[in-house]
Amino acid sequence: MSSRIPWRVRAGTATLAVLAGVGAFAAPGSASAASPPGAGRQAVSYHGYRIEVPADWQVVDLAENPQACLRFDRPAVYLGEPAEQSDCPAHLVGRTAGIVVEPLSARSAGQATAATARTARGKATAPTAVSSNDTIQIAVEDAGVLVTAAHTPATEDLVRGVLASAELTPGARRTELPRTVQRPDATALAAAGPQPGNYLGKGFDTCAAPSQAAMNAWRAGSPYSAVGVYISGSFRGCAQPNLTASWVTGQTGNGWRLIPIDVGRQAPCTSFSLKMSADPATAKSQGVTAAAAALTAAANLGIPAGSAVYSDIEGYASTASCKAAVLSYLSGWTERLHSGGYLSGFYSSASSGIKDAASEYGNSAYTRVDHIFYGWWNGTADTNTGSYVPSTYWAGHQRIHQYAGEVTESYGGYSINIDRDYLDVGTGTPPAPTCTGTNLDFTTYPTVQSGSTGDQVKAAQCLLKAAGYDPGTPDGAFGSSTTTATKNFQSGTGLTADGVIGPKSWTALLSRGSTPTVQNGSTGEAVTRLQRALTAALGRTVAVDGSFGPGTDQAVRDYQSSRALTVDGIVGSGTWGALQSGR
Repeated sequence: MSSRIPWRVRAGTATLAVLAGVGAFAAPGSASAASPPGAGRQAVSYHGYRIEVPADWQVVDLAENPQACLRFDRPAVYLGEPAEQSDCPAHLVGRTAGIVVEPLSARSAGQATAATARTARGKATAPTAVSSNDTIQIAVEDAGVLVTAAHTPATEDLVRGVLASAELTPGARRTELPRTVQRPDATALAAAGPQPGNYLGKGFDTCAAPSQAAMNAWRAGSPYSAVGVYISGSFRGCAQPNLTASWVTGQTGNGWRLIPIDVGRQAPCTSFSLKMSADPATAKSQGVTAAAAALTAAANLGIPAGSAVYSDIEGYASTASCKAAVLSYLSGWTERLHSGGYLSGFYSSASSGIKDAASEYGNSAYTRVDHIFYGWWNGTADTNTGSYVPSTYWAGHQRIHQYAGEVTESYGGYSINIDRDYLDVGTGTPPAPTCTGTNLDFTTYPTVQSGSTGDQVKAAQCLLKAAGYDPGTPDGAFGSSTTTATKNFQSGTGLTADGVIGPKSWTALLSRGSTPTVQNGSTGEAVTRLQRALTAALGRTVAVDGSFGPGTDQAVRDYQSSRALTVDGIVGSGTWGALQSGR
């Protein structure tokens, strides 16, 4: 794609006025709506809607350049209806600020969510409009336009100032946003199961979700059956005019697997403008916030619980403090996704972020991500990680390899710039695994190994299978397949890979799953898993009833004390991490 974006706009479709001069953009309310633009500003009008933007913003008329990429890595305003298929580079990361003003139509209305604001009669502004995923969206019905304004935390005030300058012009014509599209029926518009689900094969990712026609052509003619889509994040570089709940339903209904991606704060040791804190505690909190926004975006798109969402943290020159910040951010990211019933994924370069995560694989101070998605452009379509990650880590269908980048391919007449991926993924690490029909509740969890038989063996086999290490059909007989699965699980958990399921392996298997904070008075599945794991870890019976009472509280304190953890009776990330690593 050409990096040059024309400044002039089409006469009769959009008008542009620039007043020469330089200076800071004026604060909201510093000029009346009827005044000409002040120093350092330019007035832009479209469809009866007029705003004032900084003079150095690019202005793109989509009537003249319909396939222009709606990119936010440089300040710009886009006027008109975006083409169904835009010309975007595959790997565009970064955001400054940008605004899209397009006609209200059936297509654009599909982008509206519960966060979309509506202007009052005779008004072009909505002062109370909320920002969702660092995007403010306003339906200006008296002008018949949908305004989508992207920002970062640092540029939100600037963008709100631009929106506050809006006014209606004599050319405005009213079109109402259908009220039924603001809150789509998540049941009617939903992906065909968790994403990407169970899949082995090729996929691709690209900056902007392709059009339906392009997806159909590629489904018929390309070697790909999975597609990466950027669903959320303060640092997404491209607008997503095609990405709606209907789009998600259509693609998964046609057999596509989706790779949901969030692009948020980057490592503190980079030059990116949006970075996580170097303080681990703050970074973890920022990861929680990012995951909460990703959960909202996934729900709006109909991407259900059980799906994996991948945090995109671009490559960085690692240091000890930078690694600690990244892994803390990912801990918060993972814990919040788990609490919502989703899997956590992590995209980064194999040589930096992924290597760092692997180096602390068994460290209970961090909550481990469920899937890795690594950039290693070696041209080989497999999930080998070379020297970056041991083969036993994330070995339970938990890998995506981005093996080539920024290549243009064409199928059925549709050319797209993509990154090529190879997936070996599954639901092998669900937040809350269950073994329906298999008894997991015992007063003791004895050591079992090759030659052992009985209900405890069957329980162990079921837990291994749920963890993505398949011992075959759980039959209560500890044979060679169970030994192999046990060794693989132990290696992946950082335990001695001896094939014997003793207290440490039992503890790790029984505690595996989501890690919500539980304490005295809590109830539910997480408490049940906790009680089983404590029974194995302490070597004494803890009643398994799913209710966190005095007995469980004492057992938690005893466990925390014996493992040199903070003794408070509260099971948070630290205690869960210790249990899940088999301590």
